[in-house]
Order: sequence, then C-alpha cells, then structure tokens
Amino acid sequence: MKCLAVCQDELLIRLLARTLKPRLDVEFVVEDRLLGRRLDDAGIAVHVGNPRRLDTYLKADIGPATCVIVEDAPRRNPGRTIETIRDAGSTLVYLLDAEQPRGPKQRERRRQLSASGVTRLALADLLRGALGAALERSITRARVEQYQRFLADADRILILLHNDPDPDAMASGLALRTLLHRTRTTAIIGTFQGATRPENIRMANLLDIQIELLNRRSVTEFPRIATVDVQPHYFGGLINRVDLVIDHHPARAGYSAAFKDIRPDYGSTCTILTEHLRAVDANISERTATAMLYAIKSDTLFLSRHTDESDLDAFRFLYPLANAALVRKMEGSETNLERLACLTKAMQCGEISGSLYTSHLGEVAREDLITFVADFLLQVEEVSWSVVSGIVQRNVVISARNLGDSGDAGKFVKRSFGDVGSAGGHRVMAKAVATVDRFAQKFGSVEPDRVLAVTHALAGEFLKTPTASERRRGSGIERPA
Repeated sequence: MKCLAVCQDELLIRLLARTLKPRLDVEFVVEDRLLGRRLDDAGIAVHVGNPRRLDTYLKADIGPATCVIVEDAPRRNPGRTIETIRDAGSTLVYLLDAEQPRGPKQRERRRQLSASGVTRLALADLLRGALGAALERSITRARVEQYQRFLADADRILILLHNDPDPDAMASGLALRTLLHRTRTTAIIGTFQGATRPENIRMANLLDIQIELLNRRSVTEFPRIATVDVQPHYFGGLINRVDLVIDHHPARAGYSAAFKDIRPDYGSTCTILTEHLRAVDANISERTATAMLYAIKSDTLFLSRHTDESDLDAFRFLYPLANAALVRKMEGSETNLERLACLTKAMQCGEISGSLYTSHLGEVAREDLITFVADFLLQVEEVSWSVVSGIVQRNVVISARNLGDSGDAGKFVKRSFGDVGSAGGHRVMAKAVATVDRFAQKFGSVEPDRVLAVTHALAGEFLKTPTASERRRGSGIERPA
C-alpha cells in the first residue's frame, strides 16, 4: 500500500520511515536537495521537488488510492500543498500535527482544513505506536467505500475465480459478496473450470458455496467484474479490463482495473478481505468466517508457509466467528488412495541431492496431485526443497516448494521455464506450466527420465547443489532421454 509523506524535518522523516514502513510502502517529498541526498543514502525513498507544484506529485506517480501525509509545521501553510495534491488525483489526504497550535490564527487554519475534509493525525499517536495501525485501517476503509460506491449501481456483478478454485478463492468470493451487500443472485461467484480436488468439493458442499460455470459469452453479460485470488492476465487475454482486483499473488501487467488491492507479502487473499471487512465493521456470517478461516489455514499450511503477521491477526479475528467442527470435517478429505498412489510413484521415481528432492509423476489427472506431492515431501526431515512435475492434458506442470531457508521458488521457475510457458509464484511456493511441445522443443523430450533429469539439474544448478549426473560426468546437465 503506497504512502507519500510531504515533510521537511529530517528527524520526523526518519521517525515516519521507521514507524510506517512495516505496514506501508512509504516515500517522501522534500524540497532540500542535500536533505534528499542524505535520506537516499540512508535507504529512504525520497522525491526532491516543490510540494506546491503539480509535477512533483506526477513524478511520484500518485493516484486516487495513494495515501498522502502532509506535515503541518508552524511556519508553513499546508493549504496550497493539499490543493495541489488533490489536483494530482489523490483523495486520501492526512494532515500530521507535529505540535500543538500556538495562536488563534494557526488554530483557525487547522479548523478550516479539517472542515475541508482533511483527516488530522497527531504526532503523539505516532509516538505511542498507534499511528501505523490507525492509518492503515483508515486507508483500507476509504478504499473499500470507494469500490462499494463504484459497484453499487450494477444489477449483477461477477466475482471471477481462477480455474479449479481452491479454498482461498471460494472464501474470498463469499467475503467480497458480503462487502458488496449482495446475494447469490446479484453477485455471481463464477469460474471457467469447477473445483476438482476432493477437499475443495467437500468445502463447497458443506458450506453451500454455489459456483457458476462460465463461458466466453456469459462473461460479457455482466456489467461489472471483480477477480479475487487471481489477476486478469491469468485468463490469457480473454478479460483485459475489470472493475476490481483483490489478490495476494505478485502483481502482473497486461490489464487495467478501476480498483486494485494486491499484497504479495500476504499468505492468503482472505487475509486482505478480512482487513476490508473489519475496516467497515461488516457483519460476517458464521459460514463466511468458517470458509475464510479454512482458506487461511489451507493457503499457509496452518500458518507455517509464507505467513505474514497480518495472516496471524486475521486468523485470530476469524477463529471465534467460525465453526471449528466444520473446519475439521473439511480437512478430513485431504488424503485418499489416488494421492497415496502418487506419493508411491514419487518415491519410486525421485532423485535427491542434499536437501533437494525432485520427482516426475508422468501423466496425472489433475494439477492438485502434483502440488500435493510437492507439499508432502517437505515433511520429510532431510528435504527442504521439492520440485515435482507431471503432465496434465498435454501440459508439463512443475510445482516447486521450499522451507524458505534458501533460494526463491518463484525466481527458480521464472528463470528455468519462463521462456517456454507461464511461470511464477512466491519465495516458498511456485508453479510453471508449459505445453509438451514447447517443453520438448527446448529440452529435447517429455519422456519421464528426461523431464526428471531436466528439473533436477536446473534445480540443482539454481541451488548450487551438485546433481547426480554432474557427479558422474564432472560437468554439464545432460542425461540420456
């Protein structure tokens, strides 16, 4: 979440940078070039310019969702600065009182600014450590109210999920429907491909989550579209513009949206939506709270993988509102004979080097079987990296997982497979998908031994771990197909 602070006092700037940075992506506007140089040397993002000129804020790339804090110093009238900020497009303007007003003129000026819709913040709150949380809650509330108003006039809204939706996607759909004060007839939760994983089907049945199957034509029938737990680029150019995007995956280009809230540091999209619900004091039903709690637990492997402090806070908030017995019932379907068979094959056809375990499952019915094996292998004491591949409907799917102590799974799949298909993800979990033709064109074949050799060698090279073939040959990554 971007925040721009207009301050000229170095001590205050350093204090704000330390206080706000854990929660906000904060940058500063200063007039003095020497001050700007000192701040830049200290690793503080700074723009040097006249705070009363429009081009200063255009260069800082502010928009309607950018929070702007303006220091109200005794000898500076912030009125013109605030007018310029609003002309640049920002609607979230906060005036920070660095000290108490000393005379009637200053008190009257502050009264006029407050009457004009500027929210005041006291430096004393900052020193008590409450400013960051209060400011973030205020910004979130303003964002939610903006998209609520924007979407209010539509007869029907499509809440679009990714294919084969998981708990985070389905629960996020319910949460957004609650935020928009809609019913299942006026806010349709839809996907192009329904859920196939046993636990996801069980969740939808137990919580009565109805997901409508869509096609290209049906999407055009909705006057407003929102995506949750996914961004429009995922749909391969089918949808280039949407009205709202809420997602915890890394931000992608190639589409436009009226409103976005993308936080890749969060472990779950439901965590973001929990903050949205809390910011506007929404009434959360037990069904929605249960779905969201299960989603956070599932996406973060019970708060053990890619977990932010916000995920813990959301989990604590939702737990007393949810039905814990239903959560346990949904979790009971995670292991079945089909998955056990894949685990057996992974052990029979795997290769290990140090803490790296790679395996190729051959042709499998669904992608979730590949990710299940990759997640399961991390439970093995000697394994901290797992790379598992399989072929699903003539696509080579590669799932990478790690415990976060070395390397970056997202960088690994992008570097190794980004030129032959889609690839990306987080530090601890990532996925690549390439057609069998493109994979074979680059790597020579999609025969099981060849796919295993390629994935193991590339992962070993990425981690600087010697592979078995390197030990045999002394160099290179070739292995007979």
